[in-house]
Amino acid sequence: MGLLKSTFTWWEGSTFGTWMGLRGKRKTGEDALGNVYYEGGKDVNGLPRRWVIYKGANDASRVPPEWFSWLHHQIDDVPDRALPQVRRWEKPATPNMTGTALAYRPPGALEKGGRRAAATGDYEAWVPE
Repeated sequence: MGLLKSTFTWWEGSTFGTWMGLRGKRKTGEDALGNVYYEGGKDVNGLPRRWVIYKGANDASRVPPEWFSWLHHQIDDVPDRALPQVRRWEKPATPNMTGTALAYRPPGALEKGGRRAAATGDYEAWVPE
């Protein structure tokens, strides 16, 4: 099932066609999440084409900010050489948590018990005339 699955299911990683399209392209680097970055050829504006091959699910929020800037030609060199060292107070990037147990749930959401704060009396309902 491996070859058949990689031929048709793009949502669980790169397909066979993607790997064939990366032949002759240069592997540029890898991030802490295991995503691999490639560069090669030119786009219509004459800039080098750049790709990311996700490790795991294809979710663009899993690309760290430094590699996002490389993918979008905001920096020319790979982040390790082009950007300053990470400061000790900087937090690591987190992927989009929507749809998981770690997603933000505001007070009053059904997932948090469904209890809204009591009304304060400063609300006046609109009445059409």
